[in-house]
Amino acid sequence: MKGVTKQNKTLKNKKNLFANKCNFIKGVASIEGLEHSSVPEVAFLGRSNVGKSSLLNAITKRSKLAHTSKTPGRTQELNFFSFGDEKPMMTIVDMPGYGFAKASKTKIAEWTELSRHYLSNRSNLRRVFLLIDARHDIKPSDEEIMSMLDNCAVSYQIILTKIDKIKDKNTKISKTQDSVKSHVAVHPVVYSTSSYKDIGLRDLRDAISSLVD
Repeated sequence: MKGVTKQNKTLKNKKNLFANKCNFIKGVASIEGLEHSSVPEVAFLGRSNVGKSSLLNAITKRSKLAHTSKTPGRTQELNFFSFGDEKPMMTIVDMPGYGFAKASKTKIAEWTELSRHYLSNRSNLRRVFLLIDARHDIKPSDEEIMSMLDNCAVSYQIILTKIDKIKDKNTKISKTQDSVKSHVAVHPVVYSTSSYKDIGLRDLRDAISSLVD
């Protein structure tokens, strides 16, 4: 009975992943700082100012998990957060933004190399969630990232942010799905979300929770 009770508790915690204890593990600024892990992991990636920090705070129900700022490129490391009470069940990684970050070319090159190494060598990485601002079409820099993810054979899924700013949501979702379907590693389902209007957050939480072993 004790084993069954423990199993039931684990299943309950899995279904309510974000109700579990959350810990900031570390920020990694170099390849040397990456450590091996067997804990299931998902990563969030997107252009600078796409609303990544706001979305992470919203889906985890923690207002200060990721620092939000009006300054593009604020996230300058791979930031690791673990969820789980008795032991880590899932790790969420907040990756540096790309696009128009206010940083030197040398610094941007370092972030790019770190991200590429992380994506290419992370065996426990279940999925990358690639954030796209719903108010804009997919940009060349987004295409570059998707090509990199394809080449790294990393499963990734598109999340449209700020969907509350769009009048015809269904058309936007369909257009986005059509525009990315040629990429070999992309998940066919596109999520649409709004951090401020609480749109699509439950579905996204369920999707992340389903990736827990």
